[in-house]
Amino acid sequence: MSQGGIDGERRRFIAFALTPSLIVLFAVAVLPAIYLVVTSLTPFQLTTPGSATDFSAPLRNYGLLPGDPRFVNSLLVQAKLSFWGVLFQVLLGMLLALLLNVQSRFVEFARTFFLIPMVLPPIVVAVIWKLIYTPDISPLNYSAQLLNFTMPALTSSVDFALTAIIIADTWEWLPFTFLMVLAALQTIPEEYSEAALVDGANKLQIFWYVTLPFITPILVISGMFRLIDSVKAFPLIFLLTGGGPGTVTEVTNYYAYLLAFDTNEIGYSSAVTVVMLLLVAGVSLGLVWMGRRREAMA
Repeated sequence: MSQGGIDGERRRFIAFALTPSLIVLFAVAVLPAIYLVVTSLTPFQLTTPGSATDFSAPLRNYGLLPGDPRFVNSLLVQAKLSFWGVLFQVLLGMLLALLLNVQSRFVEFARTFFLIPMVLPPIVVAVIWKLIYTPDISPLNYSAQLLNFTMPALTSSVDFALTAIIIADTWEWLPFTFLMVLAALQTIPEEYSEAALVDGANKLQIFWYVTLPFITPILVISGMFRLIDSVKAFPLIFLLTGGGPGTVTEVTNYYAYLLAFDTNEIGYSSAVTVVMLLLVAGVSLGLVWMGRRREAMA
C-alpha cells in the first residue's frame, strides 16, 4: 500500500475513533449553548403560552440590560470578586510555593495537606464555610469571645459579606496556583541561583532577578485560568449569602439564576447569561493575545 493510502486509512481511523466523543460533546455543550442563545431572543416565560417561540422583538432583552441596575451591579460585584480573589490566590500561592520548595518529609505532608480544599466538591466547601461563618457554632466567634472581641456576622454584613466570599473562594482554589508555581520552581536549574550567590546576590535579589522571571509565565497562566473560573463561585454565594445582604454579593450568574427560577423571566435570564459568557470569552481571548504578544516580543 502506498504512503498516501496509509495516511488516508489513518485519517479515517482517527475520524471514526473521535466521532462518538464529538457527538457527546455536541449534545452536552453545543446544543445547550444554541438553545440558550435562541431563548435569549424571546420573552420566554413558563406561565405565558407561546412566549418561547415569540421572535417578534429578538433584541428586546439585550436592549433592557444597560438600563437594568441589578445587572450592572452584578457585573461590578463579579469584577470585585474576580480581581481580589485571583490576586490573593496568585500571590499567596506563590508565597506558599516558595516556602515549601524544600526537601523534607514534613514539607511533603504539608504539600498534600494544602491540596485538600481543591479536591473537595464546591458544595462541601460552601458547607464548611457556612459552619465557620455561622455565629452560634463558628470557631471564629468562639475564639473572638475568648479574646473579648466582638465578631461581626460576616455573611450578613454589608461591609464584610463579599470579603467572606473572597476568603472562602481563595481557600478553595489557592492550592491550584500553589501547585503550578511549585512545579515551575522545581524546573529552575540550581546553577543559576548558585552563580548569583557567587556574584554576591542576596536571597531577595535572587528571587527578583532569577526566580521571578522563570515563574512569571506560570503566574500569568494560573491567573488566567482562575480569572476565567472565578465566575463559578455560585455554590458559595448560594449557600453563604444568597446574593445578599441586598445585592452586595449578587454576581451575574446568581442574578441570572434568580431571574429564571424566582421571577420566571427565562428569556431575560438567558440574555444575561449570554452576555456573561461573551464577556468571559472576551477576557480569555484578551489574555491569550497578551500572552502571545509577550512571547513574540521575548
